[in-house]
Amino acid sequence: MSSSLPTSPAVPCREPAPKSPVPEVRRREPDRARPAGPDAGAAAAPRRAGAALVASLLGFSVITIDVSAVNIALPAIRESLRGGMAGQQWVVDAYTLMFAALMLSAGAIADRAGARRAYAWGVALFTLASLGCALAPGIGVLVAARVAQGGAAAVVLPASLALIRQAHEDSRERARAIALWTVGGSVAMAAGPVLGGLLTETAGWRAVFLLNLPVGAVILGLLVRVPRSPRRPAALDGMGQLTAVLALAGLAVAVIEGGHLGWTSLPVLGAAVLAVGSGFLFRAVESRHRQPMIPLALLRDRRVSVPLAVGFAVNAAFYGGIFLLGLYYQQLRGMSATTAGLMFVPMSAVVTATNLVSPRLAERFGRRSVIVVGQLVFTVAMLAMLPLAADTPVWLVLVLLLPLSMGGAVAVPALTALLIDAVPAERAGTVSGLLNSLRQLGGALAVALFGGLLAGAGGGFSLPGMRLGLLAVAALLLVTAALSRLLLARD
Repeated sequence: MSSSLPTSPAVPCREPAPKSPVPEVRRREPDRARPAGPDAGAAAAPRRAGAALVASLLGFSVITIDVSAVNIALPAIRESLRGGMAGQQWVVDAYTLMFAALMLSAGAIADRAGARRAYAWGVALFTLASLGCALAPGIGVLVAARVAQGGAAAVVLPASLALIRQAHEDSRERARAIALWTVGGSVAMAAGPVLGGLLTETAGWRAVFLLNLPVGAVILGLLVRVPRSPRRPAALDGMGQLTAVLALAGLAVAVIEGGHLGWTSLPVLGAAVLAVGSGFLFRAVESRHRQPMIPLALLRDRRVSVPLAVGFAVNAAFYGGIFLLGLYYQQLRGMSATTAGLMFVPMSAVVTATNLVSPRLAERFGRRSVIVVGQLVFTVAMLAMLPLAADTPVWLVLVLLLPLSMGGAVAVPALTALLIDAVPAERAGTVSGLLNSLRQLGGALAVALFGGLLAGAGGGFSLPGMRLGLLAVAALLLVTAALSRLLLARD
């Protein structure tokens, strides 16, 4: 009922009241007697938008922290659950690979279920899986819970952005909200190692996962204040998703276990066959599907395929480097978990600052130039870490890590913008999901590679293995930098 036409129950509607010589004084009814109108809805809109933004920011932050914080907790997990180097790799990669695989169809899931419902499901599953991680009695249960966490995180990421889009109709307000969301992720990445170190040293590694429980409860409480999201028809490519998961799982098993069981062992060969066979089957399924998860024609466009390859290589360098450094600080140098976490603070601060400068550099020098330079800086970062040893001065370690802080932060914003501009608007979500998936895959395979090479005799930290891995990633970055220079148009 509109509030512009109030009626009083004391005055019958059919007969007008007799006129009085005394001027009528209109009585104002108490506010509680007024029916809610458009003004009430307008006043509530900013509160709902604020609740949606805070909920989205918390969700994005917690799935980001879970990557960097767990890296610092790996030595403590190994000591507690006796998982060895392979166990440490699986604790990281089980999360990352499921995140990468399900990211391909997570956007469609969010559209079909509605952003708020999909986000609530994702957060609830992530919270329950975190409890499973914290209570894990052995490495196998922990890895299984990490798989569930990764699947939930894949739903949370796109649904969080969809919530922001739904809550902010004004483009300028939406841009500010997305900027806050992005900065929140950067701050979470920076805080993750420090938080992981403090929790591991003071309360044990299980506290790293228990932290997610109250955060999940707060997010679910905030979602009660967010309006329901509309559902939209979106095709799900079930067979394509299944074959993608099998291909990535087979590849991960082959790379991780190959470094421990031997490259010609039966389990490793079987995993390699599964990866290759599932990859071919995925291609066949996608080429015949009416609405494929990944339109293969897109991959034949160099403006799409080259940025995807660069995203893979850049994340391989960054997350492989983070994994390596977490073990280097604690296992080779004997640092405490807290000290190891604090060693990442300068690097994280430089990443955040460089992210803010990157768009301006792209405007001035062109996106292709920025993408190529970013990869070359990352190549220098891999080579700069070659001299690291147990007695390298701490100040020198921090200086040598500066290129690792800047390379990806320079390249990723430019390559993302280039990729989005290269496809029609209706394909933007598809290529964005594919880019994120390949970036996660690059990080996972780098962890697998470094883990296999780092395990020295008796389970110690192998410096020759570390250097071989750094050289391999540096070579990959040089290849993708050359492809970027030769195949991308100058802008």
